[in-house]
Amino acid sequence: MKKRTNIIVAACICLAAAGQLCAKNGINPDTAVVTRHQTTIKGQSVSYRAVTGMQPVLNASRQPVAAVNYTYYEREGIRDADARPLVISFNGGPGTASVWMQLGFTGPALLKIDSEGYPVMPYGTENNPYSILDVADIVYINPVNTGYSRILDSDTDPKQFFGVNEDIRYLATWITTFITRNNRWRSPKYLIGESYGTTRAAGLALELQNAHWVFLNGVILVSATELGIRRDGPVNEALTLPYMTATAWYHHALAADLQQKDLLDILPEVERFTLEEYIPALAWGGALTDARRDEIAKKISRYSGISESAVLAHNLAIPTRFFWKELLRDRGFTIGRLDSRYKGIDLQDGGEWPDYNAEMASWEHSFTPAINHYLRNDLNYKTDLEYYIFGPVRPWNREGDRTGQNLMTAVAQNPYLKVLLLSGYYDGACDYFNGKYNFWQMDKGGKFQNRFFFKGYRSGHMMYIRHDDLKQACDDLREFILNAIPAKDQPAKYDDPRRRTE
Repeated sequence: MKKRTNIIVAACICLAAAGQLCAKNGINPDTAVVTRHQTTIKGQSVSYRAVTGMQPVLNASRQPVAAVNYTYYEREGIRDADARPLVISFNGGPGTASVWMQLGFTGPALLKIDSEGYPVMPYGTENNPYSILDVADIVYINPVNTGYSRILDSDTDPKQFFGVNEDIRYLATWITTFITRNNRWRSPKYLIGESYGTTRAAGLALELQNAHWVFLNGVILVSATELGIRRDGPVNEALTLPYMTATAWYHHALAADLQQKDLLDILPEVERFTLEEYIPALAWGGALTDARRDEIAKKISRYSGISESAVLAHNLAIPTRFFWKELLRDRGFTIGRLDSRYKGIDLQDGGEWPDYNAEMASWEHSFTPAINHYLRNDLNYKTDLEYYIFGPVRPWNREGDRTGQNLMTAVAQNPYLKVLLLSGYYDGACDYFNGKYNFWQMDKGGKFQNRFFFKGYRSGHMMYIRHDDLKQACDDLREFILNAIPAKDQPAKYDDPRRRTE
């Protein structure tokens, strides 16, 4: 980053008891440090300010019970601030900080890694020439017990924060307060969440809309979870096959005739097989004839790179954990869960699943030192708190997860609202085909498919750590953000198609 100028430190404010906030356990819940910077994005000079600090979570008595850490990037010199989009960003876990997308994807500072996403030394950051800060301001939020965010008092019940709907409720209130404090009510607004953050974003879309009257222009899902949409039995067992095909293709583990094709020429064939043959075959179970079982096993083997005997030994349903161990077993490697381009080495070649997640070992290696150095030295945010890359949020209450259907309800109620899914083809935890399946099941009548969009990339869960995909994904975000802004004075309503030409 270029040297910051005009550093303004908003000191920790301790006010009197009437509605005023004081530090607890050495943490002040309402602080801000402002720095100013200049960078270049897509060849254009961009000046911006970064606000790093804490904003409180208040209880029913308007007393602070937690401090939520955030970083807010706001471009300076904007003539029409009301038309300036605001992107509200968080990651997942649950229990992970916003560091991944802040330093890896959309922010003005970019993690120093090689072109495929592997750590390099010295650790640190550099200017992100693809950041979306040229078209939108961004706030990165660390939910309670991630980043520097903390519960303030040991008497506070953590259950009010740690659950699907609990998380959504307090963050919706926090976001609404942030919008008010920063005068962003007139701005086009977007949520972007990654991994479990997609569950959070999907639920927040309706909670913000119905409980706080905050209506969004867009929701961006990066590596989507199942969003509370059930897919038990054959559907659950079959939908990962296209991901396995992509991974096997990447590692040159497919038959020669498939291997010579481009990945995007193979996947539609495998997707059709999955929906039209694989799921029905699994549904037949023990009633499947021997001849048909062998036929299906042969096709699964062909598309997955796993031997026919192993497919049959697993009753046609290949567990993903077994796949990560088995695909390259004869070469002495395992493959990563979240990004199957990454290879690991186990202590022994035997076993049913890998000893560790090869990709996580790599990512933690590079992101952790970078975020700690960046916040302290570039953003001047100094604290002795440990930055929780992964924080203690267990147990997490997953009951009542209707986030996918809640997002669909928000879309139906808000004619402006559009949804974008970004997926890496080599992601084995939140695979791209399950992400597509979410859209199909949320909108079973097909009435809203023109407001759902999909983009796929030749990488994994964090597609942006691969240089070529970072550039493309940021361009895809720009296009989505700008296209989701309606024309001036365009009403948010559904037109009767019979009246469109009148």
